[in-house]
Amino acid sequence: MAHLGFIGLGAMGGRVTKRLLDAGHTVTGYNRTRSKAQWLLDAGMRWGDSPRAVAEAADILFTMVTNTNALHQVFHGPDGILSGLSTGKIYIDMSTVSPSASRHLASQVAAKEAHMLDSPVSGSVITLEQGKLSLMVGGEKAIFEQVLSILQDIGPTVNYVGGNGLAVLMKIAINLNLQVQIEGFYEGLLLAVKGGIPLETALEVMLNSVVASPSLKYRTPFILNMPEEAWFDVNMMQKDMLLAEELGRQLDVALPSVALSNQLLTAARAQGLAKHDFAIVYKVLARMSGIDL
Repeated sequence: MAHLGFIGLGAMGGRVTKRLLDAGHTVTGYNRTRSKAQWLLDAGMRWGDSPRAVAEAADILFTMVTNTNALHQVFHGPDGILSGLSTGKIYIDMSTVSPSASRHLASQVAAKEAHMLDSPVSGSVITLEQGKLSLMVGGEKAIFEQVLSILQDIGPTVNYVGGNGLAVLMKIAINLNLQVQIEGFYEGLLLAVKGGIPLETALEVMLNSVVASPSLKYRTPFILNMPEEAWFDVNMMQKDMLLAEELGRQLDVALPSVALSNQLLTAARAQGLAKHDFAIVYKVLARMSGIDL
């Protein structure tokens, strides 16, 4: 079993850490708000007082934070990850961030004679808890092969996609579909509802049809019962859509549906819904359609 570190113990990061603990690994963790990690401490996780302390304690270090800025905050500075890395250590970032930023961090890690992989995940809280999470990995293939068994303790499907930064590129390409798909699904749902079909009936029929992807099956029922803790809130979804638009401009790839879907997220924020799971865009579209919820 490995001596691991994990920084960023939120809704997903905390549950990933629990899976690593359950697999028998020693995990030292850090979170900006320690109280949110108490359940993991109760489960046997050790505590590090700073990202640097976690990096120093672990042979293999993970991060899963909200965005590129948050990653820079835990990476740089005297108490940051980079200060705690040394020869041979492996750093795996599971955040969804800018590919260029990820590659820049990888070069700084390499200067310390350590190794960095980017390994974001595809799935949600429920996917993770069911043991069905999938991971994509970018970086040196030899390092990927070295940590593959540990990554499989997190999720059974692990795909190597190439050099540093390519896994986060792949993740953005996947995540843009989450918002685009849910928008199209809701448009059809609202057409049925305004035409006289009860919401629950229309939702059930659509989820039993060929248009229902796995993500739609577990997320669209939120419109009937929104979770208290957002799995992936509007701000997080919009961060990924903005990353997609930025990459589209860089690579000359037209992303018209991304641009349109992004406006719905802006409308959700304007309506005070930013902290809700992004499934809440149903409410935005319903209001646009004259349906009183």
